Amino acid sequence: MKNLKALSFELRKNVLDMIYKAKTGHIGGDFSVMDVLVTLYFKQMNISPDNQDDENRDRFVLSKGHSVEAYYSVLAAKGFFPIDEVIEQFSTFGSKYIGHPNNKLPGIEMNSGSLGHGLPVCVGMALAGKMNQKDYRVYTVMGDGELAEGSVWEGAMAAGHYKLDNLVAVVDRNRLQISGGTEEVMAHDDLDARFGSFGWHVVHADGNNIDALNVAFEEAKTVKGKPTVVIADTTKGCGVSFMENQAAWHHKVPTADEYEKATIELAEKKEAALHE
Repeated sequence: MKNLKALSFELRKNVLDMIYKAKTGHIGGDFSVMDVLVTLYFKQMNISPDNQDDENRDRFVLSKGHSVEAYYSVLAAKGFFPIDEVIEQFSTFGSKYIGHPNNKLPGIEMNSGSLGHGLPVCVGMALAGKMNQKDYRVYTVMGDGELAEGSVWEGAMAAGHYKLDNLVAVVDRNRLQISGGTEEVMAHDDLDARFGSFGWHVVHADGNNIDALNVAFEEAKTVKGKPTVVIADTTKGCGVSFMENQAAWHHKVPTADEYEKATIELAEKKEAALHE
């Protein structure tokens, strides 16, 4: 597990390089969600370049598609495409590595970025799995600001109704969105009561702790007759001190000085994780 913790900081550095070179990107949300993606792709999900066309592969949708830089970094580490190519081409004219997930790329199930779509689509995927008697599991990651979209709750209602215990939704609960704090923009507490009222099993986890996330996803596998939501309590900008808990870093490009400082911090944290 300590190697995965170190990997999460290495992949944050890839994100930093991507955004610094392209001069665009959603670095705060990338850093908050990175540990969730690392845990899913390297500990939990049955998905790899070798089985990406297998009908029984697990499905994943990044509903908060603006955090695509983190997604590209993880998919590259998993072997779907080369990271050097992503860093060089991200958000350049004509590039396939655009600013939101694009299912013309290997490993990406659906285009996303129109907030509120991921959960309803995953409900359909999970329901199809039940109807076709497949064993695959379906995962989606949503931003907490995204929960203001009504289609999220239509999907939640349907998932509860159909008792989709092969479905896991993750809320990246960093409590910040582009226009400020979520509780000031559109309050979401109490999420336990809201998801519970639609028949979901609710789990809380430290969303920047791979061990805690792994425990939460293992618990979800034991739940029968209802979908599970993991409320992943995260820190926006996690990993770089001056980015943490700052709404301004939702979409911001580091200066040369900030890039150097962030590079040093991420290297130090990677090294510390390897020697825990």
